[in-house]
Amino acid sequence: MNSTFIEIIIEYFNQLFKIKRMQLTSPQGKIYPMRLLTIYDLRQEWILVIIGVIVGGLFGFLALSYKYPAWVQAACVIAGLLPAFSRHVIDIYTKHGWWSATLTTLIAAQSFHGVEHLVQWVQYHILRWPFFLASGIISAANAEWVHFGWNWIVLTIMVILVFGGLRNPFAWLMIAWTIAHTAEHTYLMWRYVQALQELAALGVPDVSAQGLPGFFGRDGWLATSELTRDTFICRFPGFTTAVRLDVHFWWNVGETILLILAANVTLRHKNQIEQP
Repeated sequence: MNSTFIEIIIEYFNQLFKIKRMQLTSPQGKIYPMRLLTIYDLRQEWILVIIGVIVGGLFGFLALSYKYPAWVQAACVIAGLLPAFSRHVIDIYTKHGWWSATLTTLIAAQSFHGVEHLVQWVQYHILRWPFFLASGIISAANAEWVHFGWNWIVLTIMVILVFGGLRNPFAWLMIAWTIAHTAEHTYLMWRYVQALQELAALGVPDVSAQGLPGFFGRDGWLATSELTRDTFICRFPGFTTAVRLDVHFWWNVGETILLILAANVTLRHKNQIEQP
C-alpha cells in the first residue's frame, strides 16, 4: 500500500513538471481554436486529474480521521486538482498567449466562487442551516476582508482583459456590474472596520462584525436611508428585503454569467478572424 502511494506521488510530480510544447497548428495547417469550452476541458491532463483526485481524497480522508473541519477536508481535494488545472493554463498560454490564459484562470476561479455562493444558498434555503453556518465549501474564506480583496482582484483582472480585447456589449455590462459589486464590498469593508473600532471602544474586541448588510437587502443602506426609504426603489422585490446571503448570491450569478457571455462573444469573433 505504501509503495503504491509513493508511486502515485512520483507519477503526480512527473506529470506536473513535464511541460509539453504545444503547436498552434496541426500538420495539416488547421488552427486549433480557443473556445469557451476549452477553459473547462481538462482531458489532456487526465492523468494529473486522476492522481489529484486520489491524492486529494487521501489527504481529505486523513483530515476527516483527525477530525479537522469540513472545509479543510474539501480544501485537500481541491488542492489535489490545482496542479492539473495549472498545467492546463500553461498549455493554453503556450497555444494562445497570456490573454487567453488569464481569461481561463479568471473564468474558472469566478465559476468556483459562484459554486461557493450556490452551496451557501442550498445550505440556508434547502438544508435550513442557520445563517452563521451556511458558509459554503471553504468556510474559512467567508470573511469580509477575503470578499473585499477578491472582488478588487477580479475587477482589476477584468479591466486588464478589456484592454486586451474583451470588448462587446456583454463585456461593458460585466464591467459595470463588477464595479457596482466591488463598490458594495468596499462599503461593507468600511462598515466592518467601523464596527470593529466601535466594539473595541466598548471593551469587546473579540466579537465578530461579520455579516453586516450593504447597499441592498434587509437593513441595508437603501432600506434605511432617508433618501430611499419611501421611494419606488424599496418596492422592487428583494432590493430592501433579501438577506445578505441572497444578495451576494445574485451579485455573483450576474457577474459569472456576464463574464462567460462576454468571453464567448469575443472568442467566437477571434476564431472567425483567425480561421484561414
